[in-house]
Amino acid sequence: MAINFFIFLLLANGLAFDGVDALTFSSKLIHRFSDEAKVHLASKGDSVWVQSWPKRNSSEYLRLLLSSDMTRQRMRLVSQYDSLYPSEGSNTFSYGEVLVWLHYTWIDIGTPNVSFLVALDTGSDLLWVPCDCIECASLSAVYYNVLDKDLNEYSPSLSNTSRHLPCSHQLCDSSSNCKGPKDPCPYEVQYTSANTSTSGFLIEDRLNLAPGGRNATQSSVQASIVLGCGRKQSGSYLHGAAPDGVLGLGPGSISVPSLVAKAGLIPNSFSICLTENDSGRILFGDQGHINQRSTPFLPVDGKFFKYVVGVESICVRSICLKQTGFQTLIDTGTSFTYLPGEVYKKVVAEFDKHVNATRITDEENPWEYCYNASSQELNNFPEMKFTFSKNQTFLIQNPMLNSPEYTAFCLTLLQTVEDYGTIGQDFLKGYRMVFDRENLQFGWSSSNCQDIMGDRANFTSPSHGGSSNPLSANQQQTIPNTSTIPPAIAGKASSKPFAATTSRFTSLHLLSSVSLICHFFFNGNLVKAY
Repeated sequence: MAINFFIFLLLANGLAFDGVDALTFSSKLIHRFSDEAKVHLASKGDSVWVQSWPKRNSSEYLRLLLSSDMTRQRMRLVSQYDSLYPSEGSNTFSYGEVLVWLHYTWIDIGTPNVSFLVALDTGSDLLWVPCDCIECASLSAVYYNVLDKDLNEYSPSLSNTSRHLPCSHQLCDSSSNCKGPKDPCPYEVQYTSANTSTSGFLIEDRLNLAPGGRNATQSSVQASIVLGCGRKQSGSYLHGAAPDGVLGLGPGSISVPSLVAKAGLIPNSFSICLTENDSGRILFGDQGHINQRSTPFLPVDGKFFKYVVGVESICVRSICLKQTGFQTLIDTGTSFTYLPGEVYKKVVAEFDKHVNATRITDEENPWEYCYNASSQELNNFPEMKFTFSKNQTFLIQNPMLNSPEYTAFCLTLLQTVEDYGTIGQDFLKGYRMVFDRENLQFGWSSSNCQDIMGDRANFTSPSHGGSSNPLSANQQQTIPNTSTIPPAIAGKASSKPFAATTSRFTSLHLLSSVSLICHFFFNGNLVKAY
């Protein structure tokens, strides 16, 4: 007892003379990638890790830091479900020329739920649907001869689970336009494609999903998401492109994959699988399988706001071309693949050397390299593959636009004046593509899109009666390889140079060639039906 009292007197004396500082302890903080940490590890004999030490502020440095952060977050928050998919089914499909060759899926929003046919776009973040319309596209099935029912319009007042997102919310980017913090948050997304835009208010509501994997026995899951109440659309959105809305799948915090993962429902990842016949699958939470190939996403200005990867070289047959490295977007909302000018010239010149067919030219054709070919020659086109970072090869299943109805085929590569490229749908088909945002990497594996998760997900047609191949027999015969026609979806206009040029890249290049391609297919002299 006397000893305890003595210690108390010492502490009291310290407090009396030195105040709070007497009980202040300090410790030196060392950054995990600092020179001091490097020296410490070297002294412990960990030479392998020291040799691969990331350069400060390099893409690998940022990737490792973010990966570590996300690992700690996963330790604190275990996802409830292996995977989720839209309650209408995981199907994706293209409806051909009528809906501007975009890929779509059906989703259910609100309580009671209302179904919307939304276009899939990994190049933008916001989910928006036509809502309390002032100016929207026609939603009548009569206007779209491939649909068997009218499209829907969303009304927040008719959903028991909806509420306006207030201007004070962290996801409200337009709070400067608000009169007060409790006002509904307005939004306006400008697309650089032919004055295309959508505007309205942001709404919080429920997205109806179905579980896969270990929780597949549960019937449904309601996920809280933010969507755009699109009261007014313009440009291409009034003329057949995404009349019932857009499902933005980008890495932004407002996108559906981001919000569902942040809620702890699924791992922060999703997959899209596309087939040659314009069908496919989408699965939220899917991280692929252990044997898939992968390459890291690259930051732009220190941020991962687009799905960007590095291409080290492009190979034609066994020849890997020098100085064909560049950064590229992975964009399932773009139909064609675009290469920087110098890379494009080297690739098409090498490709042309290996084609044993007569080349054809046509001023109205958007592609430079088209050939007369027999059916046998069509099957002997040169193999092409991309080599991504870490020596991961990506074989292009079919780089040509061709059809058994025609005597010509074209290499569907286009060039851009930018110093980066875009890998579009034409080069992504035949793969299960995994956008793994937890580990900051893009993964891929060959797939017929029926084998995802052992085919346990609901791959049936939508309950409203839509077929897995929605085109009529006549349309299937007269529209050649419809997925290669450019869509209208574009990225959001931005003050960031890369983001701004990206949105132009996924819109101006695409829509400007639609009329040329339609003429090429249906009126031109280059390709004719038998």
